Amino acid sequence: MKKAITIFGAILILASISWIFPGQTSGTTGSTVPGSIQVASQGIESQSTGDEMASFTQSAKNGIKKFWSYSGFRNASYKHILMIVVGLVFIFLAIKYEYEPLLLVPIGMGILIGNIPFFLNQGLGIGIYEKGSVLNYLYFGVTAGVYPPLIFLGIGAMTDFSYLISNPKTLLLGAAAQVGIFITLLGALFLGFTPPEAGSIGIIGGADGPTAIFTSAKLANGIKEWHGIVTSNLIGPIAIAAYSYMALVPIIQPPIMRLLTSKKERCIRMKAPRQVSRLEKIIFPIVGLLLTCFIAPSALPLLGMLFFGNLLRESGVTRRLAETARNSLLDIVTILIGLTVGASTQADVFLTPKSIMIFGLGAFSFMIATAGGVLFAKLMNLFLKPGNRVNPLIGSAGVSAVPDSARVSQVEGLKADPTNHLLMHAMGPNVAGVIGSAVAAGILLSFLM
Repeated sequence: MKKAITIFGAILILASISWIFPGQTSGTTGSTVPGSIQVASQGIESQSTGDEMASFTQSAKNGIKKFWSYSGFRNASYKHILMIVVGLVFIFLAIKYEYEPLLLVPIGMGILIGNIPFFLNQGLGIGIYEKGSVLNYLYFGVTAGVYPPLIFLGIGAMTDFSYLISNPKTLLLGAAAQVGIFITLLGALFLGFTPPEAGSIGIIGGADGPTAIFTSAKLANGIKEWHGIVTSNLIGPIAIAAYSYMALVPIIQPPIMRLLTSKKERCIRMKAPRQVSRLEKIIFPIVGLLLTCFIAPSALPLLGMLFFGNLLRESGVTRRLAETARNSLLDIVTILIGLTVGASTQADVFLTPKSIMIFGLGAFSFMIATAGGVLFAKLMNLFLKPGNRVNPLIGSAGVSAVPDSARVSQVEGLKADPTNHLLMHAMGPNVAGVIGSAVAAGILLSFLM
């Protein structure tokens, strides 16, 4: 530190000397001139020095004004400050309470990056919406729908579908939880959103961030037209809402689960899942791909990568590829999608009445999806024998927030009965919810594209 101060001081002294004593020409050094000419020359030099001083002062003032006009302090507004506070809250929740830290830390940091105020006409090309900027290139993976399929590849490679295979009726719970998507779609239409925008907002109810991003990139990216009306760019608000509610699963779901179930229902014990053979695990992703994509071909990028990743896991001969997909690749894409989605929340784009409505609709969608799964489980029990009944708590796991919603079912089950473990049973509707939300997205894309 002392060396740096010494060097800086030396440079400052040299600069001061060179300014005070500007270089002289060789013609004036040591020459003999008449007295009158010498006096006149000194007067001219004195006037020249004064002009240089005034010019330097004016240049310094202009430089300071220009620096101030380009600084973040000059261009900041209350909206920027508000969004920075939101970013700090995301980071706080992730670190303090460990709410989805792998998502909220990149998103929170992205919000800070995206809301550093700057002079738009400066021409530096640093904003996420400025063509040619680094952030804009990274954001292309969001707007073009590149990142979500890669995330689905990693999810498939890390997911064990054996719980769903051993108890196929839990697939119905995952499907029932998607009711929140379609009810919210109707609510968004009622509030004046265009059908493509409403479809993108409804997907929030699936509690699946990548699916929400993929759908909104196709339907609500500010380019898509619906009967001559250009849709709004809603990718940022929709993605932030989806990931926020995914992180808040442990807070939002338990009150709804307890409200809709009795103590007796929460204590229902389920049969242990049967052992699933290796052949079944290999056949499942192939059959699942063909069935789901024949139903909703528009969801092929998501479902194709999901089942491909699962085949890498279960085949037993591609362990290195499966390991890469569920670890390194998934981590890299999570960083990129979290950072760019967060940075897309620039104050002037994000803080709009539509964004507020999206957050309200997203919360409503998430609650309806949770209630739909629980209520459908209770309906199923009316037609099942006592020994085959399902614990309604696992119905909430159909929202597909893997694996947090399954953990919530486990926690609530243990509160009712400390010896009743529901995690393995809840994973069935949980992974079914991933498939169900992707199929629902494909159906919406088929009608609204």
